[in-house]
Amino acid sequence: MQEFRPAVGIDVGGTKTHLRAVTGTETVADHVRTSRGWRPHDPAAAIEWLAALVEEVLPTQVAPAAVAVGAHACETPRQCEEIRLALEARLQVPCLVVGDAELLVPAAGLDKGAALVAGTGSVAVGRRADGTPVQVGGWGAVLGDEGGAAGLVREAARAVWAAHDRGEDPDPLARLLIASFAVPEVPALGAALESATDMSAEWGRHAPVVFEAAEQGSVLAHRVIDDGGRALASLVERLAARGVAVDDVVVAGGTILSRPALYSAFAVALTHTLPLARPQPLQVPPVEGAVAFARSLLRPDGP
Repeated sequence: MQEFRPAVGIDVGGTKTHLRAVTGTETVADHVRTSRGWRPHDPAAAIEWLAALVEEVLPTQVAPAAVAVGAHACETPRQCEEIRLALEARLQVPCLVVGDAELLVPAAGLDKGAALVAGTGSVAVGRRADGTPVQVGGWGAVLGDEGGAAGLVREAARAVWAAHDRGEDPDPLARLLIASFAVPEVPALGAALESATDMSAEWGRHAPVVFEAAEQGSVLAHRVIDDGGRALASLVERLAARGVAVDDVVVAGGTILSRPALYSAFAVALTHTLPLARPQPLQVPPVEGAVAFARSLLRPDGP
């Protein structure tokens, strides 16, 4: 019977995947693994990857009642719907597929609001009153991701290059970037950045030195962090301009939640432009949002 079959929520992140299956108040399964092999732009491969995960993790002879997935790099409603339809046909249960950032608002126990993620990259999502999803940002390390780890490193390098062009001596930000990238001088940073094969990940891992430089008194680093906070606030502003309710803004991502200077810069900038918006760090795993979505699929009125 359906009441004894679990609602399954899956958070497929860029690095790790978290599956949680619940029946009533009982957790049937709670499993974390890497996201290796996740290919959301290949629907057939994505379906088999998700179905294999569900079948492997759930106890023997236990089938799901509903499955909701928050999927990294599922960037458009069309892409998510294509995966949803195929997954539903494969598992023969109600399914929902959304971008992974959409898990934040339900994970926080909210019916509406905006979600901001600043980890390696940055993105903000929400829904209009009619349910239309809206996503802003998330354009990758080369073109965007301001306020995320990779974007901060990119902007730090730009700030250091500009100071070099002005004839200024290397400050703590320049010295720490040079050491972190293992290059001999500021001009060599360009080749180091351009040689990355996975720019988001490889640039992003150098982000701690930006905050370290700020702690050492680097004016350039402070400016980069403040600009990053303002850029993150501007993502929320764009959501508001497109009709998304932003009274509540759920914030997640390792970069912003682990760096009080960046969170503070974001919160201050948001207060200046959207004084009624209430930012709040996500206190639970995002998979809780996927579980909430899965439970909603079992209600007569749907999600």
